[in-house]
Amino acid sequence: MAFEYEVGDVVKLKKQHPCGSYEWEILRVGADFRLKCLGCEHQIMIARKLVEKNTKDLRKKA
Repeated sequence: MAFEYEVGDVVKLKKQHPCGSYEWEILRVGADFRLKCLGCEHQIMIARKLVEKNTKDLRKKA
């Protein structure tokens, strides 16, 4: 299942963040993604390959 990722979209990942949230907002797209946790607003940089592998669902921005 190939998703098309854009800034502002919300991805639901397979693994839970320590704060309890599964959902992340995409802040930057490229070889690496910058994601912001929607539970605690923690930001991370993560390789595109890991995001694509662990994405469960994608919600497009309104």
